[in-house]
Amino acid sequence: MARSIPVPGSISRVSTPGSPPDRGIPSKRSGTGRRGDGNVTTPGATGPGTDAQASRPLYSTGGIAAATSAGLGLAVIVTLTVIGWVAAPHDAFSEEIVDILQGAVLAWLVGHHVSFSVPDGQIALLPLGLVLLPGLLLYRSGRKLARSCAIPRLRYVYRAALAIAGPYAAIAGTLALLARTETVEPSMPRALVMGFVIAFLAGGLGVLRQLMRDKGVAARDLLRLMPARSRSLAVGVLVSTSTLLLGGLVLLLVALAVSLPEVVEATRDLRPGLVGGALLVVFQVAYLPNAVVFAVCYALGPGFALGAGTAVAPTGVSVGALPMLPMLAAVPDNGAAPVLSLVALVLPFLAGAVGGVLTQRSAPDVVSEAAPLWGFVCGVTTGILCAALAEVAGGPLGGERLSEVGPSPWQVGLVAALEVGVAAAVAAWAANWWYTRGLRPARPRSARPGGERAPASAGRPGPRAVRLPSHVPVGEGLATVTPLRRRERDTPEDDRQDAEGTTGGSAEGEERAESLRRQWARRREERRSRRGVRGPWWRRGAAEEETEELYGITYEAEPGEVDAPRG
Repeated sequence: MARSIPVPGSISRVSTPGSPPDRGIPSKRSGTGRRGDGNVTTPGATGPGTDAQASRPLYSTGGIAAATSAGLGLAVIVTLTVIGWVAAPHDAFSEEIVDILQGAVLAWLVGHHVSFSVPDGQIALLPLGLVLLPGLLLYRSGRKLARSCAIPRLRYVYRAALAIAGPYAAIAGTLALLARTETVEPSMPRALVMGFVIAFLAGGLGVLRQLMRDKGVAARDLLRLMPARSRSLAVGVLVSTSTLLLGGLVLLLVALAVSLPEVVEATRDLRPGLVGGALLVVFQVAYLPNAVVFAVCYALGPGFALGAGTAVAPTGVSVGALPMLPMLAAVPDNGAAPVLSLVALVLPFLAGAVGGVLTQRSAPDVVSEAAPLWGFVCGVTTGILCAALAEVAGGPLGGERLSEVGPSPWQVGLVAALEVGVAAAVAAWAANWWYTRGLRPARPRSARPGGERAPASAGRPGPRAVRLPSHVPVGEGLATVTPLRRRERDTPEDDRQDAEGTTGGSAEGEERAESLRRQWARRREERRSRRGVRGPWWRRGAAEEETEELYGITYEAEPGEVDAPRG
């Protein structure tokens, strides 16, 4: 019984030096095979002999993936909402079904960081942890889309991301209209923007990851596409920001550990029960990223507010009555800030030092004055990211007293840029000096009586440091060693013309020219033999080329010496 075997086809290639060849996606139809010209036909490729029905249409499949992600997310939120309704006192299920569904849709929008208006003001302090749910679902849908559709090159990932983000944003806007009530009004423009952004980033990342896996492309090959300076700067910014977030998490956990008795007491006073306690844990975990950003703002210095006229900062703590939430037990009492928490002020300088070192690690500057500038750019970019995090982590919780909750974005960004930037500039200068210390030319030295080496005279350009053979005279005065360019002879005719020019075309000149031709032929054969042993020239480094180096030595007499011919 005949059976066709699918042949993997090469779809795209990353244009990077030394990148591995692409591994194609095996076709799922029996008609796939090799053409007569040696190329491999792939599903979805254009041209004669291809099978266009082997893959699904991109944009229709993207719409299905977006609807699937939104439906699964709504299913999870509705389940949690029903569990909460069961755990709380309630009326008949048939009378509250509409409210339950509207609450689930509103919670789904909150998971996409969509703010909404209430009669007293606006609710914008939304849990950042809930963004993880739609992000994971969209990432999964992106990978499935890449397996179902033929995407010819990695550069076309944005098309797949748009195929998911467009329908997903439309779904988010529609749900924002359906969730409107007399008391709650979600922001439809924000639903469209946040739905598109989250779907584009998460879905595009899933498509890219699946394509890289199918084609055998490593992440380092994509990083090589970036210029060395841009890549090192991006690494420095990401590491410095990650250091700040990690330090904020440690600070929060330490504060919770110190206030553990208050946390336990607040939980007992709430008496949530088994189901309510589980939902309370989920609620606090969802707000954990916000709390980490608040801790980072505390370590930077500006701190954050928990209501109008309040402040939680290293300079002092002044807050009013707080909701009975166990997580809020980590907030210090009114008065001076705890001495232990002041250790967190070292965090931005540590993050700047790490970021500055990594900024120069892969792309050191020959000009040492440029290194602090790139370090400061790393700090400024980190400050911009911190300001963006402060903006999305905070927000009002209604009107009047709770209209100001969270850090001030412009203050956090400015302070972070200065603190991280200065530390990164100093660290980048020191790291650049360390990485380039072996690449800098050494200053010329001279011999002194007693074996001391004195630096060359001021104003003289420093020649390259060389190790002189023992038979080269050094002299008693100052000596300058200069490398000389070796004269290259292209053909034996040059040697013959030199010999004839010296002897005037006599028989002695002809004999001299013939001797030089034989010497030139012998050297050519030696070079060919060495080239055959060491391999082709394109596989050898510049350090392996054997060349003779000539040096010129210029002596300067010491003051008071009499010029005399050297014997």
